[in-house]
This record gives sequence, structure tokens and C-alpha cells, in this order.
Amino acid sequence: MSGMTGMEKRNMMKGLLFISPYIVGFSLFTAYPILISVYYSFCDYSVLEPPVWIGLDNYKVLMQDGIFWKSLWNTFIFAAFSIPMGIIAAVMLALLLHTKIKLTSFFRTVFFLPSLVPIVAMSIMWMRIFNPEVGILNGIIHFLTGLEGPNWLGDESWAKPALIMMTLWGVGNAIVTYLAGLQEIPESLIEAAQLDGANAFQRTIHVTLPMLSPVIYFNFIMGIIGSLQVFAQSYIMTGGGPARSTLFYTYYLYQKAFEDYQMGYASAMAWILFAVILVLTVWAQHISKKYVYYRGGA
Repeated sequence: MSGMTGMEKRNMMKGLLFISPYIVGFSLFTAYPILISVYYSFCDYSVLEPPVWIGLDNYKVLMQDGIFWKSLWNTFIFAAFSIPMGIIAAVMLALLLHTKIKLTSFFRTVFFLPSLVPIVAMSIMWMRIFNPEVGILNGIIHFLTGLEGPNWLGDESWAKPALIMMTLWGVGNAIVTYLAGLQEIPESLIEAAQLDGANAFQRTIHVTLPMLSPVIYFNFIMGIIGSLQVFAQSYIMTGGGPARSTLFYTYYLYQKAFEDYQMGYASAMAWILFAVILVLTVWAQHISKKYVYYRGGA
């Protein structure tokens, strides 16, 4: 600040004064918890007593914790299916809603509204839909096929697929971003491909999707972050069961932190999750260089 004039210094102080509530809030409620969790991850800390330094013991125990690996596997399976299914469904719906048909605005609103429903309300609603006796889903299955539907949330084989299928309900936010991306595609490219004899499918594959790839990449990254932190659905709808088939990583972390009061152990789990998300994000960034097209040449 030595090279600044008196006026510049005063303006900087005024600016810092205006943003000071945010700086204080960020420091107290975000930066400090993040930093202190690093320390706690190396401690035996029950919240009720002062933390005791134990080094890498939490991480060593985690590597031998079968439930930890089970929750991690459940989360990876959930992400491996929910992310591509969500992207495919959102892109297809966005392409349909981008066409010039009647009541387009109405249909866009209909597909977007479910994403505004709070996760708790949505989970309770889907518990009713998945009910094996009075649920509408099994009613439709019985009406169409004459067969009895499965016990969606009570059967180990069906509980995880049910929660994965439920994620398609909330693709409205992604649809909005895809619609915005579609509107940015120059019509001249579509017309040029049409003049060259490309049919609708070929134009979609070779023109629309490459131009939309930055938006797909963005939603892919957000999908990785969101799906690896899935919690509320399992907590509300299944309690991690049956037979821990829906015990996801963050739910197990919650159990260790707030039910077993092993806050140090939970902090270690949180930093492992951070490392996993970081590695997957870096991997996605690496493959994006080959598959994501930016018009500016970036």
C-alpha cells in the first residue's frame, strides 16, 4: 500500500469496511471450520472432551473399516448411474423443449418446477410413490403388466436403483442450462449442416452436442460433486438400509459425527471425500481437453 495515494487508501479502507461482514462471516463459519477439521482429523475427538492428538490413526482405522468401504462403494454406484442418466435425460428434454412447438413455455415450466421442491418434501412424496402396497408406481406396473411390483425401498436389490431413478425428477436445473447453451449455438452452423445433407440426428451428433459440450461438462462436474455428497434421500427414505444397501458416504460420516460422537474420525472421512472429489474433478478436466469444444479456441 506504500505506493498508493491518500485517496486510494481511503477508498480501499471504505471497500474493506463494506465487505467486512462477509469477511467476518466467511472466516468464522467457513474458513475456521475447514482449517480446524484438518486438525481434528488427526485427533481422537468426541466433542464432549478436548481433542487428543493420535496422528494418522483415524486414517489407518478407516482403511480397515468395512462399512467405510461399503458406503464408498454405494456412493460410487449411485454416482456412476445417476450422473449419466441425469445428463442424458436433461439433454434430450432440452432438445425437445428447444423446438418450436406450441406451449413451449408451459412445458419448460412443468419440467423446471420439480427442481424447486425441497429435498425433504420430495423424499416423502417418493416414499409414497414407492410404497409397495398403495404406491402409484406399483399400481402402474400392475395395470400395464398384471404383475406385482417390487418392494422398492425394502428390498436390498431395488432400494439403490429406486433412489437413482428418483434423481431424474430434479433435472430441471440442468435443463435450464442446456436450453441457454442451445440458444447460443449459431443458426448458421445448423443451416450449413442441413445444406450439406445432414439429417436431424446427424446435426444433433456432429453440430449441436459438440457446441453444447461446455455446458455438458459443467453439469458433469456439478453432478460429481452433488452425487458424492448424497445424504437426505438415504437419511429420510431408507435410513441407510436395507442391509446398508443405501448407506452412502455422507450418511455414514453423519452417523460417526453426530450419533457416535467420533468427530475426529468424521473429519478424516470428510477430507478423504474432498480428496476423491478433487481427483475426479482433475480427471474430468483432463478428459475435457479432448471432448469439450470451446468456440473461442480455449
